[in-house]
Amino acid sequence: MPKFLQKRWHGYHSVWAFMLLLLLVIFVTWYNWPLGIISLCIVGVLSYLMLKTEMAFRKDLLEYINGLSFRIKRVEGEAVSMLPFGIMLYSEDRTIEWSNRYVNVMFGRKSLIGSALQDVFPQFPTSFGDKKEGSKDHPYKEHQMEVLIEDRYYQLTVIPDERLIYLDEISELVVLRTRYANEKLALGLINLDNLDEASQGMDDQQRTALIAKVANEITAWAKTYKVYLRRLSSDRYLMMLSYKSLQELEKSRFVILDEVREMTADLKVPMTLSVGLAFGPEDISELGELAQTSLDMALGRGGDQAAVKAEQRLSFYGGKSNAVEKRTRVRARVIAHALRDLMQESDKVIIMGHKMPDMDVIGASIGVLKAAQMYNVDAYIVLSGSNPSIEQMLIQVEKNEKLAERFISPEQALQMLTEHSLLVVVDTHKASMTMEPRLVHNATRIVVVDHHRRSEEFINDAVLFYMEPYASSACELVTELLQYIHDKVQLSPLEATMLLAGIIVDTKHFALHTGSRTFEAAGFLRRSGADTVMIERMLKEDLQEYLAKAEIIKKAKIVYGHIAIAVTEAGVVIPQLLIAQVADTLLTMTDVVASFVISERPDGVIGVSARSLGRMNVQVVMEMLGGGGHLTNAAVQLKCSVNEAETQLMKVLMQIEEKEGLFE
Repeated sequence: MPKFLQKRWHGYHSVWAFMLLLLLVIFVTWYNWPLGIISLCIVGVLSYLMLKTEMAFRKDLLEYINGLSFRIKRVEGEAVSMLPFGIMLYSEDRTIEWSNRYVNVMFGRKSLIGSALQDVFPQFPTSFGDKKEGSKDHPYKEHQMEVLIEDRYYQLTVIPDERLIYLDEISELVVLRTRYANEKLALGLINLDNLDEASQGMDDQQRTALIAKVANEITAWAKTYKVYLRRLSSDRYLMMLSYKSLQELEKSRFVILDEVREMTADLKVPMTLSVGLAFGPEDISELGELAQTSLDMALGRGGDQAAVKAEQRLSFYGGKSNAVEKRTRVRARVIAHALRDLMQESDKVIIMGHKMPDMDVIGASIGVLKAAQMYNVDAYIVLSGSNPSIEQMLIQVEKNEKLAERFISPEQALQMLTEHSLLVVVDTHKASMTMEPRLVHNATRIVVVDHHRRSEEFINDAVLFYMEPYASSACELVTELLQYIHDKVQLSPLEATMLLAGIIVDTKHFALHTGSRTFEAAGFLRRSGADTVMIERMLKEDLQEYLAKAEIIKKAKIVYGHIAIAVTEAGVVIPQLLIAQVADTLLTMTDVVASFVISERPDGVIGVSARSLGRMNVQVVMEMLGGGGHLTNAAVQLKCSVNEAETQLMKVLMQIEEKEGLFE
């Protein structure tokens, strides 16, 4: 009998009470035996009645328990069958052994016994819910998943220990969850990239008509995709939309970019848009900041594109056209004055470019060095070593002792760096791509001068940015800064030659990515004594390298009609510079508008260099492979074989061709 019953009035305490009565009877009998006998009889009668009552209680209790057990067993089957959720047992060979009535009604069948789990739930993984003793991947705990059965959603809770599955309908929850996600707020900003350039020479009436024409196009586009649009200024709009509308916009790949550009194609400078969108944070102020950051990212990459920051994902759309050249030099003058003030406030200036520096890095670094020296500020250029692309340039530098002693190693730069030092990063905006990332991490004040399109990785804590994707090279930007940073700038012939060499190399002798300001900068350098003959001597090729390039070009093939792809054999090691030169050479071939060269580099990784004439955005292709660069000049390094790299490249090209086409 359970202890809680024994502890009642008829339990052990009753026995002790009768023992006490018995002692009292014995005590009374000792003094008065007749009275004792009477007392003993009374105690005997009471004991009998208590025992009889206890037996009757036990009998009633047993009958009650038996009756209750019978009722539970009788109702149990009916209750399990009528539960508002499903219960299912499956065997070791993953077939259904038993299910309640709810499951049968759910599937519209009399019985599921004997059916395979995979047939009933096609989405059910083959290894999901297995019970494997000692396996870390299959612990003894429940697993949950959602399945769709005839337009209804169910949550499956699998208990491997018992080979038991619970099914609970969650259709309403899924609908509400989907609706909540689709109706979450997304914020965006639209910017007219080049309103001043496009409307240059127009009177007020023509300018107003142009703005109204573009505004009508944007408004009609916003209504189509259920976007609330609010004009903030003549060249900026605020967008408010749901996540569902944002998904529709991404599917359309922001056709408004092409529509506005084509609509204003008859102008000297077609109008382009930049769009920045953000989604994810619950805080609307944080959402607005992300939208502005996305717009800055789109503008930093040259404009004419959309940047979407959705939680942890950052996507870019458009960017098929070259960045429009800014014809006004106001920004260059403002940046030059700000850089001058920063230099004068510093104890020393340290200048650094990207890894594997080219002539553009060395030329731009020498230009910034000259700017610091004009204000008597101690300045140094960080160089980790020579490479074939700058070998001839460094030979010319070594002939000038004062200039050569300004080149230091990354270790020396780390020792020199103080709290009041200024770090100037040229020709890159990625900390990981710099010659010594620790310098970027330790420096308190950083200036970035770059002409590449902005990528997701960025030196965010820089105090001054001068990023102009329209520029041909970092040397062009530095040359313009030099003209405003001092009233009477006087470059030596060697300094002017180094700056001009950087421009010539990056523009392929003024053939690619060249604007009017590029020629203006080159004219200034030529007037300062730049030696074009010395530049040609520095650019001369070695015969063996030329033959090596010819061997790679022999293996080139044409895909999609206008794309040249050259892949070297496995085990053939080629320097990165030679890979890039082959890509440049392939671009000179008839009908080739883009080129890709894949080869193993001396450091063991696979280098891919991409070049185009502007009709194809090779930056997007390289970004999809994990790299980056410019619209006409990009690259990536992969850790795989050359054949795998070629397969990945072809897959990306196919995806772009299917979505929006490879060529503009």
